[in-house]
Amino acid sequence: MVTSGGRVMPRLVLAAPSSDAGKTSIATGLIAAFTARGLTVSPHKVGPDYIDPGYHGLAAGRPGRNLDPWLVGEDRIAPLFLRGATHPWPADLAVVEGVMGLFDGATHPSVEPGFASTAHVAKLLRAPVVLVVDASAQARSVAAVVHGFATFDPAVRLGGVILNRVGSDRHEAILREALGAAGVPVVGAVRRLDLLHTPSRHLGLVPAAERSAEALITVRRLGEVVADAVDLDAVLTLARTAPPLDADAWDPAAEVAAVPGRPRIAIAGGLAFTFGYAENAELLTAAGAEVVPVDPLRDEALPAGVTGLVIGGGFPEVYAAELSANETLRADVAALAGRGAPIAAECAGLLYLARELDGVPMSGVLDVATAMSQRLVLGYRAAVAPVDSVLAAAGTRVRGHEFHRTHADPAAGSSPAWQWSPTAPEGFVHGSVHASYLHLNWAGSPAMAERFVAACAPAGAVGLPAERLGAAQ
Repeated sequence: MVTSGGRVMPRLVLAAPSSDAGKTSIATGLIAAFTARGLTVSPHKVGPDYIDPGYHGLAAGRPGRNLDPWLVGEDRIAPLFLRGATHPWPADLAVVEGVMGLFDGATHPSVEPGFASTAHVAKLLRAPVVLVVDASAQARSVAAVVHGFATFDPAVRLGGVILNRVGSDRHEAILREALGAAGVPVVGAVRRLDLLHTPSRHLGLVPAAERSAEALITVRRLGEVVADAVDLDAVLTLARTAPPLDADAWDPAAEVAAVPGRPRIAIAGGLAFTFGYAENAELLTAAGAEVVPVDPLRDEALPAGVTGLVIGGGFPEVYAAELSANETLRADVAALAGRGAPIAAECAGLLYLARELDGVPMSGVLDVATAMSQRLVLGYRAAVAPVDSVLAAAGTRVRGHEFHRTHADPAAGSSPAWQWSPTAPEGFVHGSVHASYLHLNWAGSPAMAERFVAACAPAGAVGLPAERLGAAQ
């Protein structure tokens, strides 16, 4: 596996025995520490999580990218990894933060146990693993934990341990002595530091983009702490033991055909809409679109000449009053939908297109009431498109995930966006609007980007077969 210039890409995966061990803090700190040393670091995250990559991106100065076999398929993991490691310029090192416990993966009946786990991705990348262990309530037992993880799957190479939340010098000495016979070197010991706490809310950590200056301070401090507590030279040496990968970097231009007409497509961003995969915008661009940003909190109108709109995920429920107060943009979005322009909305996008959110007016594109709920809906979904839409032809099968604590009434329209099962319709296809709670990485279904761009193109500009365009309009 090479980047430009024929160099092998050093890489490692940061894992843990369970959730809440401090992976995100350590991963972000490692990225920041190596960046401060002058290295270019490519940050990655196992799984569908949007928030952790935001902190990684702040630390690295380049987008954090997700690696999820469920969303994109096993064969695309190495190519997507290489895309991140070589774009927008080649990195010197790649750091991949895991998800949950090392061997915890998707629980869907269609896949084997451990599918889409951190261990699964580490094997696909042939990358060594550093285990982050929460040592706050352990002493000699830490050796048994590490021994178990090191031997559970011989195909996973556990190359080092970082002890987290260590209480004192004496505590660290006990832990290191116990691990001396485990055969896995300790490459760092980080003390218990409340000042590194990252604020959270109903869906996890507060996104880095929302914390702005505060988030930058936290990331810089994490880098300083990790640089003091972790043997960065040992970690880099371990990363350099990763063998070559037999793969080429993912190229969005090879996945789609460029549609004539160069339609202008806006993608919602800003503080309320921070969830999105970099590959989606890259595929739209490769399919011939001019992609432009719009901030529903601040912009009073859509960008001039827009013929399509993509609204991804985020926290509109936190900013409902401000979004509602921007009446001119809400009216502009409703007018765009009224003209039959394609709109693709996921989760937060669905809430923004609804009639109301927690009792305050939204865009009113869909006659749907949405509100906060006590129930967290979280998990992978295998879905099929029951009708033609601007994203997919009827019968198209996709894999996505849900991640929300709101509900819609009704939950589905007469033409649902997706169907989990014959009795579980979800979302709305209304004219050229496709709105759903389902999050998708279009790298797993790149034809959707081409289809959407074709639907946004000027009349007569598109020469795609009718079956590619569908009948949503």
